[in-house]
Amino acid sequence: MTVRGIPAPQLYSPGVYWEDRAQRFAGERDGLAAVCAYGMPEFYNRAIHLEQRLALEPWLKVNAGTRVLDVGCGVGRWSRLLAARGAHVMGVDLSPTMIAQAQQRAAIEGVADRCRFQVQDLSNLSVGERFDLVLGVTVLQHILDPNALRTALAAMTAHLAPGGRMILLEAAPTAVTNHCESTVFTARHRDVYLNMIRDCGLELRALTGVDPAPFRTQLLPHLRKLPGTMSLSLLALATALSLPIHALFGRRAVKRSWHAVFVLEKRVEGT
Repeated sequence: MTVRGIPAPQLYSPGVYWEDRAQRFAGERDGLAAVCAYGMPEFYNRAIHLEQRLALEPWLKVNAGTRVLDVGCGVGRWSRLLAARGAHVMGVDLSPTMIAQAQQRAAIEGVADRCRFQVQDLSNLSVGERFDLVLGVTVLQHILDPNALRTALAAMTAHLAPGGRMILLEAAPTAVTNHCESTVFTARHRDVYLNMIRDCGLELRALTGVDPAPFRTQLLPHLRKLPGTMSLSLLALATALSLPIHALFGRRAVKRSWHAVFVLEKRVEGT
């Protein structure tokens, strides 16, 4: 693990890439270095996880028996949270190692009876069921091809039960810059997602922010050029400054947020 994280590969093969991430870090502590910022320090990834949880919390208050599909579930951090609240969760991920870790962690936490996990490619998603809630956290931003992206969102929509809800948390700034782009990640303009959501027959019910403070996103592109000690110090400072801003104002500062939470419902035919 390094303050600069693991460099993105020149050629992105999703199956190979995500399995490599999993094998390196999915079994380490909470597995956050595999599913948040790849190989970054623990304090940084814990901050990201906390910010995501605060942003998602209003939408993850499920009733007992709620059927949930958690796409790109990684080590099952959201699957296990929802199962602990009484939901019956199906988690899918491209990486067999991620799935194995999710199963193991669910058993340790005593929620294995309400969790199922499968290896699935989101572009060919098919689990033969419909769900009350479909959840995707920083998954679509790693699908680079526009056609594959639309196919993935359409497949997720097809797995929604009538009246079901979809929650997406993705990098979706209102002013796109390419300084954080890589071969495995793209921060699409928010309008791209909104147009695609409409085209897939989904209705936007709410749009909230996640991380309006700009310190980390401005710093990250320069970390590799700085000495290790300076990089770590600046990253810690940027994280410390960002966290209270995100906690207090994240959901409300929608236009300034780098990530956004999209709360969607399936359009009822004939309405």
